[in-house]
Amino acid sequence: MLKKIWKTILIALRGDEQEYTSGSINKAIVLLSIPMILEMAMESLFALVDAFFVAQVSADAMATVGLTESVITLVYAVAIGISTAPMAMIARFVGEKDDASASRAAKQAIYLAIFVSMALGIPGLIFADDILRMMGGSEELIATGVGYTRIMFGSNVVIMLLFLLNGIFRGAGDAAHAMRALWIANLINIVLDPLFIFGIGPFPEMGVQGAAVATTIGRSIGVSYQLFILFGGRSRVRLLFNEWGLDWNMIRRLGRIAATGAGQYIIASASWIFLMRIIAKFGSEAVAGYTIAIRLVIFTLLPAWGLSNAAATLVGQNLGAKKPERAETSVWRSAHFTAALLAFFGLLYFFFSEQLIMAFDSNPAVLEPGVTSLQIFGLGYIFFGYGMIFSQAFNGAGDTRTPTLINFICFWLIEIPLGYILAVQFDWGLAGVCWAVVMAETIMSVLCLILFKRGRWKLVEV
Repeated sequence: MLKKIWKTILIALRGDEQEYTSGSINKAIVLLSIPMILEMAMESLFALVDAFFVAQVSADAMATVGLTESVITLVYAVAIGISTAPMAMIARFVGEKDDASASRAAKQAIYLAIFVSMALGIPGLIFADDILRMMGGSEELIATGVGYTRIMFGSNVVIMLLFLLNGIFRGAGDAAHAMRALWIANLINIVLDPLFIFGIGPFPEMGVQGAAVATTIGRSIGVSYQLFILFGGRSRVRLLFNEWGLDWNMIRRLGRIAATGAGQYIIASASWIFLMRIIAKFGSEAVAGYTIAIRLVIFTLLPAWGLSNAAATLVGQNLGAKKPERAETSVWRSAHFTAALLAFFGLLYFFFSEQLIMAFDSNPAVLEPGVTSLQIFGLGYIFFGYGMIFSQAFNGAGDTRTPTLINFICFWLIEIPLGYILAVQFDWGLAGVCWAVVMAETIMSVLCLILFKRGRWKLVEV
């Protein structure tokens, strides 16, 4: 039995080409989810390492990262949203055994990502100080942290390509390549972080800006690896040096999915901006504690994203192979696995929140808001899991409109107003914001479940 399990793990890590539209569904989930979970785990480890080193600089430095990332999350949102389009289309084409169309979709998606990254990066680079000021940062914080914000926005093209190219790999079922790309990017960042932040050896001491430099270098090398795989013919989707003309019909098809896909994540991410603006009212220590708690939450949510990405790939490929019932079964099993995983982490966060936050910052002014945030999030963790899986299932089918509408209702009509009312009007402070998040996520999970069971996603054409 152990030998069989180990053999399956090795197959998943090697990335051997598999057929996901027939055979055991459980095996398909395992083969796809192992590299995807490890991929997301490394991304979340990067977030924790970043927080660990930056927290040693100052509370303002940690708050700078929190305020900047609450805005640059919009870039992540657009990147993830755009990557949804090639993932859904390529999964369909692979399920239909049409590798040529899958390759054509990948090329046009790269054009789309570069254009969008320029549209986002240039304004962010120019107005970095105004962004921090808008988020409630003090003038002292802006003076010391604006460089970090400028670098993160100016280098967003590598963020965009990293997410997009991994979306291509996921759609093709090449989850191991996506895993390796993020491992390379984040391992390099982990090594460079302390060198640039503290000026170790020949490296300049850059403070919080050093974290941005390390991140940019690591992700750039990760993108280089992705392109090497795609151009080298080592993936099912192959990018040749010829045939790079603009295909407006394909771009329109991608754009239709990407627009609502990006809108879906922008709605969710923008809600975090408003919530962070509310939290900023309670001072840099509250922002710092909340940011550390969020990094810990990301540490376990991103591996769960790995399972949800596996479900999305299985949905797309099985719909392409005209097997909608197999797609539905794959989603339900992935949902139960994810909920069980997050229930475990939720209990861990609730009972060991103080020890976990103290590992990053023992300052009582930072510790208290961090513990409060982590405990409240832990109570709602199981609902986060179901919402993630069903939402990604819609995306895998190419139905990005349904989760976009759900996100708008739950995050903008419920979470933001409720967060303000509980935190400010009811004087609950940071706890009010956290409870608003848990309530909104729970409602989102229920709505996703109801609409998924109706089954209209099975009829979506991409």
